[in-house]
Amino acid sequence: MGDPATTRDLESRLEGFRTELTGYCYRMLGSAFEAEDAVQDTMVRAWKSLEKFEGRSSLRSWLYRIATNVCLDMLNAGNRRARPMDLTAATPVTQAQLTARPEITWLEPVPDGRVLPSVADPADTTVERESIRLAFVAALQHLPPKQRAVLILREVLAWKAAEVAELLGTSVASVNSALQRARATLGEYDPSDSDPADPLDQEQQKLLERYVAAFEGYDMQALTALLREDATMSMPPYDLWLRGHDDIVGWMLGVGEVCRGSKLLPTVANGSPAFAQYHPSQDGEGYEPWALIVLEVAGGRIGAMDFYLDTKRWFPLFELPERLSAGG
Repeated sequence: MGDPATTRDLESRLEGFRTELTGYCYRMLGSAFEAEDAVQDTMVRAWKSLEKFEGRSSLRSWLYRIATNVCLDMLNAGNRRARPMDLTAATPVTQAQLTARPEITWLEPVPDGRVLPSVADPADTTVERESIRLAFVAALQHLPPKQRAVLILREVLAWKAAEVAELLGTSVASVNSALQRARATLGEYDPSDSDPADPLDQEQQKLLERYVAAFEGYDMQALTALLREDATMSMPPYDLWLRGHDDIVGWMLGVGEVCRGSKLLPTVANGSPAFAQYHPSQDGEGYEPWALIVLEVAGGRIGAMDFYLDTKRWFPLFELPERLSAGG
């Protein structure tokens, strides 16, 4: 480790795993920021222990073992991140109240580029993207931590049972049993498939263009024509969520009327189409951040709109502009 060239090589090799490790930790923890903290801790531990790494396993396997232990330690506090629909029933718009919950409660969105490494096989890309969708990561949070690790390693990352058993210091039989239980639990929460969104096909692109036109024009008839009848809308950090056209429109034309006149800037989050929403500035000069909107598209329509309102937290993470000019 005294040779500068060797040190640079090791640093480069460790950094080469950062994105995929961040994706793994994000699925485990449900937080983009905690995932990055976990990976940084993993890298520090790995660097300090390199002299103990004897090459009996691959560098990748060794790093995943460290990352798993870091995540299990972080999950010992017992906090499970969730979406509003995991915590309360849908609220009729006539009874809607905005009640904020602490940041630690919420499942957090993540930019695709932070967690999806470049892979050559399109099939692998599809699996990776599906497994960071908000609904899927929310379902993962219902699993005990070790079952969560087993399911991610086996089903998402396609590790062999023997490899997972070695990583966790357990038997193949225990891994297979944990996987069976994890699948059963996951099935109860039905993280239903969404339409593939990489790249967007022509119909999806038209859908999103119509969504932008309807939202920016605040045309509720046009907007609801794009939504599934059972579409949901949530607004973390508030635990309120709405289901169905009538309640969503009732909200948008009531308390949500403040969104009128907004501009949308496209981005991607959690393998799904997303938009940065900018609201007319109070000083009358341009537009300022209002929400990060993550959409779930299924069957050619929008099934969910999640509005993440803590823009001071999300816009820098997604490298979004601090404001838009009057020309948009």
